[in-house]
Amino acid sequence: MGLMEKIFGDLNEKEVKKVSKIADQVMEYDEAMAVLTDDQLREKTAEFKNRLQEGETLDDILPEAFAVCREAAWRSLGMKHFYVQVIGGIVLHQGRISEMKTGEGKTLVATLPAYLNALEGKGVHVVTVNDYLAKRDMEWMGKLYTFLGLTVGCVIHGISEEERRAAYQADITYGTNNEYGFDYLRDNMVVYKEAMMQRELNFAIIDEVDSILIDEARTPLIISGRGDKSTDMYKKADGFVRTLREGEENDFTIEEKDKQIALTDLGVEKCEKYFGVENFSDPENMEINHHVLQALKARNMMKRDVDYIVRDGEVVIVDEFTGRLMFGRRYSDGLHQAIEAKENVLVRSESKTLATITLQNYFRMYQKLAGMTGTAKTEEGEFRDIYNMDVVVIPTNKPIARQDLQDAVYATERGKYKSIVDMVEEAHKKGQPVLVGTISIEKSELIANALRKRGIKNYNVLNAKQHEKEAQIIAEAGRLGAITIATNMAGRGTDIILGGNPEFEAKREMAKNGYDDEAIAFATSFVQSDDPELLKARAEFQALHAKYKEERREEQEKVRELGGLCIVGTERHESRRIDNQLRGRSGRQGDPGQTQFCLSMQDELMRLFGGERMQNMVQRLGIEEDEAIEAGMITKQIENAQKKVEGKNFSIRKYVLQYDNVMNKQREIIYGERKRVLFGEDLREDVTSMTKQLIDEVVDPVVVASKFPEEWDFAEINKGLKKITPAFKPVEFTEEDFADMDEESLKARLYDDFEKIYQAKEEEIGIQQLREVERMILIRVVDNKWMDHIDAMDQLKSGIGLRGLGGQDPAGAYAQEGFDMFELMVNSIKEDFVKACYNVTVQTSAERKNVMGSGEGHKDEYADEPMMAGGDVPAQTQVPEREKRKPETVRRDAPKVGRNDPCPCGSGKKYKHCCGRAD
Repeated sequence: MGLMEKIFGDLNEKEVKKVSKIADQVMEYDEAMAVLTDDQLREKTAEFKNRLQEGETLDDILPEAFAVCREAAWRSLGMKHFYVQVIGGIVLHQGRISEMKTGEGKTLVATLPAYLNALEGKGVHVVTVNDYLAKRDMEWMGKLYTFLGLTVGCVIHGISEEERRAAYQADITYGTNNEYGFDYLRDNMVVYKEAMMQRELNFAIIDEVDSILIDEARTPLIISGRGDKSTDMYKKADGFVRTLREGEENDFTIEEKDKQIALTDLGVEKCEKYFGVENFSDPENMEINHHVLQALKARNMMKRDVDYIVRDGEVVIVDEFTGRLMFGRRYSDGLHQAIEAKENVLVRSESKTLATITLQNYFRMYQKLAGMTGTAKTEEGEFRDIYNMDVVVIPTNKPIARQDLQDAVYATERGKYKSIVDMVEEAHKKGQPVLVGTISIEKSELIANALRKRGIKNYNVLNAKQHEKEAQIIAEAGRLGAITIATNMAGRGTDIILGGNPEFEAKREMAKNGYDDEAIAFATSFVQSDDPELLKARAEFQALHAKYKEERREEQEKVRELGGLCIVGTERHESRRIDNQLRGRSGRQGDPGQTQFCLSMQDELMRLFGGERMQNMVQRLGIEEDEAIEAGMITKQIENAQKKVEGKNFSIRKYVLQYDNVMNKQREIIYGERKRVLFGEDLREDVTSMTKQLIDEVVDPVVVASKFPEEWDFAEINKGLKKITPAFKPVEFTEEDFADMDEESLKARLYDDFEKIYQAKEEEIGIQQLREVERMILIRVVDNKWMDHIDAMDQLKSGIGLRGLGGQDPAGAYAQEGFDMFELMVNSIKEDFVKACYNVTVQTSAERKNVMGSGEGHKDEYADEPMMAGGDVPAQTQVPEREKRKPETVRRDAPKVGRNDPCPCGSGKKYKHCCGRAD
């Protein structure tokens, strides 16, 4: 017990007691709700909405609303929230994190605060870690919401624009963190408000909150557009890298701990010879340098069937935390192209960043944020600092009966796998279901092959290659004699029911009987309908569900007698939380179960972070290959190794957020300006104000040179003002004019001249037409400048880490220089906007253009070393038909000058910051 607990008592226990008083009020309504008819229970939803409109608060109606939700859950789902689940629901409503042990029914707990907060009509987002869980939870808990008269939607990859927009308009929306984040970015790139998807971000409940807000927080979300770099160099670099050998005395070295790779002097020499360059490190050879290092990384650090798979001629990333395929997502900084060259598939062009945000800054925009997980208390400091959320540990409903055995450590991988197969075979012979947890596709297939050689063929493999069969595999994983070999896909959120899942069995038989997906979805919901075919489907489903539930009851008891689900972990993950999630698949709701991790000293985590002391200890013991060591000291050392990696990852997350906070302030300003324009605000005053600022910028440098008007360089003033619009007629003054002239009167005259020019423009084009043209111009200017600014900030960030060598704080330098660059961009926007407005003609099209084109979203995975991006990445951006534009063919007489190339005028600046600004 810590000092604070000794003085003040258990703070968590005090918080639970406070919340329990509210939970007691909820339970008091139990009998009153039980006597209501279904229609009377449904009518409570409308009653609550009216009470809120009349001035009551959510806290006022919470006890009764929670009680309504409990009773509706019993009638629609056959489940009723336990007392501890009510406590968890109250904690979520308060905008906190409920730490609930795996199997305590977090999915059901979320329905309480979701229903309550949805009554305000502002929308509730329930966030899950993958598409499978989002769809499953929406279909499962959707029965409860539709029973109570609320609408529910689901936002997952691959749905149409109409489905996506409808899902966001629903009272409660299920989806993944990536989909929500990308839709936010896309909403801030559309050119018509009708194309926006999301409403204001109101309340989010994040399932597996530690995974989303901590494990994945270092991966910024990025919307990309197609770049224009050639892909030939990737193939050349890959061809060269294939000739190199690893080792200090050879061509390159690898630092596995830090995930670094570098050429030796011999490797550099070979590279110079191969590419025909004198100095590999010369700035003009940076492109070759970049391609070679990415090719080295692709060949030697990125593993097929671990980090990615190749399917239908395409490299598809495997999510390291969930084990799922990340369709449409690409590694950044050319790494994906290097892997494509390595795998000999089509090498696609590099992308350009159009919009980006970190998960931290996205979720901090919600009015209220809550989360639930089985493992959060150890990270409470980070949750409190970044998200202003504290953690409340909720008591379990029943005592945990699962037996967690100590880790079994083997000297070699071979010995470990032999023992794992022995354990699986032994459990299988007596009929106990087994779940073997692996950390990659490669290892899951290795275990499957080993079982096949033993003559055991009755097993299921669940990894990213077999994700289509996920629901069936999970439904059968708890049956007698079942063997399931799975990656992290079975780690979070999957509910393995002992004896099998009767609902899945009923759905499968209905599909065999010819019912389509729509009929089956209706049959398992509480949507009202007069269609006799649909009502027949519902009746058949209910009969089949009751039948299978009865059949499975006996099998369920047998599995319990055999010890429940046996879980064997084949390797420790970098994060202890993911290991605990795997353990949590067994022993749910008081069921028996057994878990054990089998490790070897050759496992990557042990080899890299276990330390020499542990390696030496095992060697001194001289144990046999297939002999296990079960010692508390070794388990503690393994946990220490995991803590090292977790600490390192925490530093990366802090680093990512520190830099993104600078961009976030700028992003809020730009997106706020865009939204103002999208929603049709009149920009006439802005044109006037910005015009005056441009006039001031022309006049001020001239008048400051002398206090006498006759000495002012009016030719210079006229020249500057003529650049704003050719319609400006040069000002001419007589000697008499100078007598009464000062700076203010001169500016007032010029303001008036430009106002008359613009009024004439309004008469020429039409006031309403010009207002729309102004909005169109500002959106295009802002979008183009913002994209260039993101690119410039990326370049600033990639080199800012070197400031530390000179004793300067890199983060401080990034913030200051980023602010200066933003100021320049804002001034540039004003200048381009005003000039475009003054030079529009009757022929100018008022149709808005989308600078995004057809982009793609992805998550940019930060590498461990300072300021290097390596990146994983997501989903294909959908552009509305009206926002697509036909590309025009441009023929040049001279080679194109790249935006980052030196300007041909000889100024020494980049083209985009010099003559290219006018493009």
